[in-house]
Amino acid sequence: MATGFNPPGVWGPRGRGFSMGAVQQEGHVVYLTGQVAWDGNEQIVGRGDVAVQTRQCFGNISTVLAQVGGTLDDIVSITTYFTDRAQLPAIQEVRTEVFGGDTAPVSTSVMVAGLGHEDFLVELTPVAVVPDDRFIAPD
Repeated sequence: MATGFNPPGVWGPRGRGFSMGAVQQEGHVVYLTGQVAWDGNEQIVGRGDVAVQTRQCFGNISTVLAQVGGTLDDIVSITTYFTDRAQLPAIQEVRTEVFGGDTAPVSTSVMVAGLGHEDFLVELTPVAVVPDDRFIAPD
């Protein structure tokens, strides 16, 4: 698990589910492909609902990390791509549900003109560090 921190003297997360910095612990760095609101059969989950889509993204991330012994708590950094600024508060709310408050991973959010499918509203691209004692080498 990364140790998030928020030093005084700079703007801060104010409950939006990220930290200003994160210290990577020892372990295996795992880079994930951007995750979208597809289920295992490539069917869109939550068409038109960014909160549902964001939860599906986190579910996919959780499944990928579990394959190598990781959890969502092992995420040290996450980039969020979204298509509508008005939906950012809903994305941040879900992110806060997943990560909690002040020790969440670092985060970058990028508004884009579109994603890989016209119905995708959000895409999450995380980097995780799975501790050595939990890491499972992928097949």
